[in-house]
Amino acid sequence: MKIAELIRNRIEQMQPGEPFTPAVFLELGARAVIDQTLSRLVKAGEILRVTRGVFMRPKKSRYVGNVMPEPFKLAETFAKGETIQVHGAEAARQLELTTQMPTQPVFYTSGRSKRLRIGKMEIRLQHACSRKLALAGRMAGLALSALWYLGKHEVTESVIAKIHKKLPPAEFEALRSAVPLMPAWMAETLLRYESAHRA
Repeated sequence: MKIAELIRNRIEQMQPGEPFTPAVFLELGARAVIDQTLSRLVKAGEILRVTRGVFMRPKKSRYVGNVMPEPFKLAETFAKGETIQVHGAEAARQLELTTQMPTQPVFYTSGRSKRLRIGKMEIRLQHACSRKLALAGRMAGLALSALWYLGKHEVTESVIAKIHKKLPPAEFEALRSAVPLMPAWMAETLLRYESAHRA
């Protein structure tokens, strides 16, 4: 079977709207052939080029036409192999610790800071230290990101109480296990809450 057919077959097995990069086909053949095949599929309308180096099978909505992937999915695909974490501002909003809505999608990454433009939208990947990326991909990691963002003067025992209510027990325990990675102010507030809660 030709490389082009193998690529097409693999794409047909992907979910519509799921972003991918040419790297997922590298074991099938030369990069030049892969790029040519993807370019032909774009021209044929079988796939969409979301942005440079990122593609997807079309996902249609009768209301808005082509539906773009979620920003987090795009960030993960674009920064393949890197650790990606929801930015603290968005994490705090998701956990209902703030009502402020971030004006653009921003994510922490273990890689270099970079920007990804999707039409009129820009996704920003911001380099962060490993301590801020701990527990990435979990509810506990979302909580940790929110605490870093809120900062020393905003993180109180009442904030920890709200997080405790939001997280499943196993996730709150995972957050508790990350105490050694936390700055002193964060760890002390969490431990004070725990001590009072046990009492």
